[in-house]
Amino acid sequence: QVQLVESGGGLVQPGGSLRLSCATSGFSFSSYYMSWYRQAPGKERELVARSSNTGSVTTYADSVKGRFTISRDNTKNTLYLQMNNLKAEDTAVYYCSWNGMYWGQGTQVTVSS
Repeated sequence: QVQLVESGGGLVQPGGSLRLSCATSGFSFSSYYMSWYRQAPGKERELVARSSNTGSVTTYADSVKGRFTISRDNTKNTLYLQMNNLKAEDTAVYYCSWNGMYWGQGTQVTVSS
């Protein structure tokens, strides 16, 4: 049974940082690309960052380049998203995904003073 469980969201002031985690099980995590998506109220879900299976290749949405870093620990089957210099427009529910078919429950990130 495939499971993806996000954690680490919360309320943070503009300019602050958060680190999201996505603990996975039920598939061969180290064999696959993994992604972070987000969905803000009233907007479509968008791709934030993607990591190759080894973590050596990463891609980012233009809106987060230079501020967010995707990483993974294949020994722990866990995906991470380090988010720095957060802005109000980063407020959203953040999801990790395997293949765009399996999703976690999401974790809320709210950036507000």
